[in-house]
Amino acid sequence: MPKNKKRAKVQKAGGVVVSRPPTDDEYDTADNISTVSHLSDDVVSIAESVNEAEVDEASSQELFEDKLKEYIEGTTQKCTQGRINCLEFIKSALSKKYMDEFLMDRKVTLSENLLKCIKKGKGDEQALAVTCFTLLIIQLGIEVEDIFNEFRPMLLNLLNDHSVALKARSQSTICLSIGSFLACDDIEIVKSVMKSLEDVFRSSYRKGDNSTPNINTDTCQFHSNALQAWCLLLSIAPAFIVNDVIASHLTKIPDLLFSKDLDLKITAGETLALLYELARETDEEFEGDDIERLCELLKNLATDCQKSQARKDRKQQRSSFRDILRAIEEADSPRTLVKFGSEQVLLNSWSRKKQYDIFCHVMGTGVNLHLQFNELLRQIFDLGPVIPVGAVRTKLSKFERNQYKAAAFKARTKARSKHRDKRSVTANCF
Repeated sequence: MPKNKKRAKVQKAGGVVVSRPPTDDEYDTADNISTVSHLSDDVVSIAESVNEAEVDEASSQELFEDKLKEYIEGTTQKCTQGRINCLEFIKSALSKKYMDEFLMDRKVTLSENLLKCIKKGKGDEQALAVTCFTLLIIQLGIEVEDIFNEFRPMLLNLLNDHSVALKARSQSTICLSIGSFLACDDIEIVKSVMKSLEDVFRSSYRKGDNSTPNINTDTCQFHSNALQAWCLLLSIAPAFIVNDVIASHLTKIPDLLFSKDLDLKITAGETLALLYELARETDEEFEGDDIERLCELLKNLATDCQKSQARKDRKQQRSSFRDILRAIEEADSPRTLVKFGSEQVLLNSWSRKKQYDIFCHVMGTGVNLHLQFNELLRQIFDLGPVIPVGAVRTKLSKFERNQYKAAAFKARTKARSKHRDKRSVTANCF
């Protein structure tokens, strides 16, 4: 057997291991010579593997696009379940990948196929087809304005047709809203869409005797989606529309806070916070007709401890209505930091929060990828040009971050103090 070579380490007192340089004999071995040649071979193989990875990525993209083409064609087949399967794949693909160039060449074909699915299908097929068209709008924006104008009358009929499944009607509210938000420049069209959405959720307002309508869970979800879609358009509405909305709905939307459905209650509360935020952009001292009664109702919801409610739902309700109460009492804005890749977006107003929420509703976790690569969404959330993959992003220094936080804290404190002083004066008058 070969003799054991001496280790290049010696043991010192106290158990500390110290390295020593190898001897000349240890350098001049066949093993070390072959190691040098192996290293040079490894460098070549790494370069080849990088090129192969780039080729593999390009080929996988081509395979994916070929597969997507097949599924787009598959939406015209006679089998209902086959069409549904194709729509589900298209929905997943458009949610999780940004492919504007691919879709620009096929927007007419895809939209025509989706329109046929909506006209021929029922229930799940209609809902999926409408969702796929919504995702097409998110991908291409104003490039599909003409197509959206063709779809809009059919979507409005779907919305108002009580014989259509609620899931399809519910998806049409989101599609109409996002289409008007991203692919429409006509304010009259936006107003008409908002009116159609109002006609949906007003069915959840309390009756003349102040009793709450008896509405099932699916209908409540339909009304909640309509209200959420309405808020998206309200977030960009000009002042004259905001004033009309406040005059007609500010005293009615609190009726929705008495609903048994948690989603509808929270959406109604956030709508009130949005209305107050928009009203205070033109009138900093805006309070509405009966802010004391409204705040009392919000406090009850923020401290509700009904045992009949699930613990998770109770926690969500309290957390949401605490934020809503601060927004109305103290003009406080939400401050949520959403991180994606090496970037982040700050949701520092109710308008921006409602916009982000509805895109999350449509795309789920795919919203992070779209925030990273979708130029349209990056413009909406002020993220600037797309950052190339692998580019080094300069981070703010600790001093710059602290300065930013200090300025934000000062602005919040100033706004809160103003409203606290105002409430104390009102209380002393009584």
